[in-house]
Amino acid sequence: MKLQYKVKIDAFEGPLDLLLHLINTLEIDIYDIPVAEITEQYMLYIHTMKELQLDVASEYLVMAATLLSIKSGMLLPKHEEELVEDEFGFEPEEDPRDELMRRLIEYRKYKEAAVDLRHMEEERSQVYTKPPSDLSEFAGEPVFDKESMNVSIYDMLGAFQKMMRRKKLQKPLQTKVARQEIPIEKRMDEILMELKRNPRRRKFTELFPSDQKDHLVVTFLAILELMKKNNIMIEQEENFSDIYILGRS
Repeated sequence: MKLQYKVKIDAFEGPLDLLLHLINTLEIDIYDIPVAEITEQYMLYIHTMKELQLDVASEYLVMAATLLSIKSGMLLPKHEEELVEDEFGFEPEEDPRDELMRRLIEYRKYKEAAVDLRHMEEERSQVYTKPPSDLSEFAGEPVFDKESMNVSIYDMLGAFQKMMRRKKLQKPLQTKVARQEIPIEKRMDEILMELKRNPRRRKFTELFPSDQKDHLVVTFLAILELMKKNNIMIEQEENFSDIYILGRS
């Protein structure tokens, strides 16, 4: 019987959020978006979501169609547009990317404003009116930098893509593997136990010992659920670097 998981992850904020993530990761100029490259990367993420059997919202598919439409429009040779303009006296059409660019810039403004408001909220939450207390007994506890754990759901998807490609390259041409179905909850418990036994931070790829696709998918979904429940911490030093996972004590 084939595994059928339908999972809705709240961390997915929408197609514009994914596009901004790709623009920042690929260091693309938002005022001059290379549509062919951004469309290819966007479709790769959508394919990965479907491969993981995540519940992909319809707006992601609408944006995919929009990107493909823009890409097709930009493939129209310029001399044909100029010929139509000269013959009928039409005004040249705007760059097909302009509307998307305006939406992204507006979305980025709101996103940056939300980040500023969250920082203000965090700063205000540090203000207390109680008398000072002796906290020396906690001085030896490790302090984690919140900024170093700023890993998005799309960073996790990117790491999963790279791991899947590497496992496919290393997989033997002929193999026969017995199918084994594992509930997500059971895999979550296994991951937590593994992190508890070995408290050092673990590479993301170290939590995927099996090459079976079903096991890979269940493990990835289990990690996402543990992130959602705040049972684990995720660290990444910089873009494209390894992602590390730690258990919370």
